[in-house]
Amino acid sequence: MSVLRIVLGDQLSMDISALKGLDRAADIVLMMEVMEETTYVPHHKQKIVLVLSAMRHFAEELRQIGVLVDYVALDTPDNSGSLSNEIQRAIARHAPDRLVVTEPGEWRVQTMAEGWEALTGLPVEIREDDRFFASRARFAAWARGRKLWRMEHFYHEMRREHEILMEQGGPAGGEWNFDAENRKKLPASTLVPARLRFAPNAVTRTVMALVEQRFGESFGEVEDFGWPVTRQDALRALHDFIAAGLPRFGDYQDAMKAGAPFLFHALLAPALNLGLLSPREVCKEAVAAWRAGAAPLNAVEGFVRQILGWREYVRGVYWRLMPAYENSNALQATRKLPAFYWTGETPMRCLREAVGSTSRYAYSHHIQRLMVTGNFALLAGIAPREIERWYLAVYADAFEWVEMPNTLGMAVFADGGKMASKPYAASGAYIDRMSDFCSGCHYDVKQKTGPDACPFNYSDSH
Repeated sequence: MSVLRIVLGDQLSMDISALKGLDRAADIVLMMEVMEETTYVPHHKQKIVLVLSAMRHFAEELRQIGVLVDYVALDTPDNSGSLSNEIQRAIARHAPDRLVVTEPGEWRVQTMAEGWEALTGLPVEIREDDRFFASRARFAAWARGRKLWRMEHFYHEMRREHEILMEQGGPAGGEWNFDAENRKKLPASTLVPARLRFAPNAVTRTVMALVEQRFGESFGEVEDFGWPVTRQDALRALHDFIAAGLPRFGDYQDAMKAGAPFLFHALLAPALNLGLLSPREVCKEAVAAWRAGAAPLNAVEGFVRQILGWREYVRGVYWRLMPAYENSNALQATRKLPAFYWTGETPMRCLREAVGSTSRYAYSHHIQRLMVTGNFALLAGIAPREIERWYLAVYADAFEWVEMPNTLGMAVFADGGKMASKPYAASGAYIDRMSDFCSGCHYDVKQKTGPDACPFNYSDSH
């Protein structure tokens, strides 16, 4: 009896459910790089490099412990370009008795997986993805019967259920949420720490060359690639954040500074979403730093809320509301996405900064996404599907289950309040208060009307 165990590109964990019970003498792990997955949106070059390099490193780690790995590289001869076709070809090579896969993270791939049994004629077991704090069923049980879904309510339940930042039956420090303390503007004199980046090794450089060859016209640059692509480097990135970022993360998590895209942010979402880190260990490390006196409670609670609260919540929303959710457009917005989202060529300095860092690093932090690129799309009436596909394409951490609700539910309020309580719309005054972007901008943030008025103030000037 042999099992073909399928490991997808965002399931790079040794303890992924598809690998449980693996027989190293008989079972085969199938991993596939296919054009279907690299082109369903025009992904940033660095995002493709990240996923493919991390997959190749993970495959080698499996081989090192004696696991049989059938790895289909993007440039493997006769690569059919699709997951389903490559599974059929692997079955022809190995003649397994059945297939096992962990439930995919995205709806379209879940739909594929549900069709593999009929396609192949073999039993297919789709196992729960137990890397999350809350299963899909757990969120559905919480949401059932509620007129309003609010992250804060769900977050409280998760805190209690998993006993994180709890003391004597209540929240540590006597408050569930310290967000009011986490909205400080970054003083000009504040030194921003140099964050740990990872020089590409030979495997990553090979992938970079392949991506430049195959996707040379795609958005973004690869020269500054520095994301962790192994479990070992992801742990180093976690420890760097705990030491260098977390102590001041809370105070300045909403701040923005020209030329400083990382500030005190975690930079862990790419590794988390690929499976190189687990949300449990990330929260555990942050809480341990607070208990050791190495980070204040407002910082640790704010970070834990992003992982245990928001990340789990948006995943639940995605699986509860798909597939209709992707077509949400409560505000009937219809404008096309402006070209400067791809080029960065705009007199608006805040947007230039956000798009520029996105092009260079496949990254901008959550306030730049929400209150600059997202806020502009909301105020300008950009069609939700246009901005949602852009976010999915350009960010290294963007997988549909986490990106889509953040875009449709929070950034542009396309779901009409199903996920968030209000539109996150703000004038230029907010950006001026939380950043140094308005200094030297072509537009005047103080003006409300006229040709020099900040477009965030004056809708007719877009």
